[in-house]
Amino acid sequence: MKLLSVARDLKRRRARERQTRFLAEGVRTVEELLRSPVHANGALVSPTLAVTPRGAALLASVRATGMPMLEVDEKDFASASSTDSPQGILVVAEIPHRDPTQLALGDHARVLVLDGIQDPGNVGTLLRTAAAFGVDATLAMPDTVDLWNAKVVRSAMGALFRHQVLACDWQALDVLRDAHRVQCWAADASGEPIDRTPDRRAIALVVGNEGAGLSVEARGRADRRVAIPIASDVESLNVAVAAGILLYQLRP
Repeated sequence: MKLLSVARDLKRRRARERQTRFLAEGVRTVEELLRSPVHANGALVSPTLAVTPRGAALLASVRATGMPMLEVDEKDFASASSTDSPQGILVVAEIPHRDPTQLALGDHARVLVLDGIQDPGNVGTLLRTAAAFGVDATLAMPDTVDLWNAKVVRSAMGALFRHQVLACDWQALDVLRDAHRVQCWAADASGEPIDRTPDRRAIALVVGNEGAGLSVEARGRADRRVAIPIASDVESLNVAVAAGILLYQLRP
């Protein structure tokens, strides 16, 4: 039952940070995990999984990997699950180690910087969007929700497993700016309207907290503030929606 105890423990952020492991839950998420380089330690399975053909196929795939697997009843599975309607599959996996000084960034790199984003669903969508638009890396600054929170993992739909993403501090961004000549652009409603003119420089786009906006640290580092022109009677856009529009505009 050790795997069950580990899974229950990893619902807590402190446990994830201490063990450098996380939980991947749900059919789609585990399918993406198995196709990625992320190392899985073991799987927790309930009878619900094999009810559908897709679930049965995933069960066969998990068995084929040879990873430890524990089959439990629905009640025990629910004690480790973070969803209202569990799909019967949960995998314990290792959080990839990524060093900001070793990120693979080209001359025209695009980096997304999350400045205190608190909503897990927003963060997962931001990671998925960054991967979709070819962003080279995403940095999560202090006060941003844990990147390996169960809801972030589900919302990212596999982006966490392949996209270069890491939690760090502002000094790490400073290192990237110096090493790769990265310009820091901050999303700000009072900034200059952004257009689709391709910019060949390396750019880090900072998006701020859903309510408070940009932090003092972000404002102090901004080489330029950019905004999306919107209707005058609309106050703002959701941070994930805004970031998607800006990242589309910033494609090199």
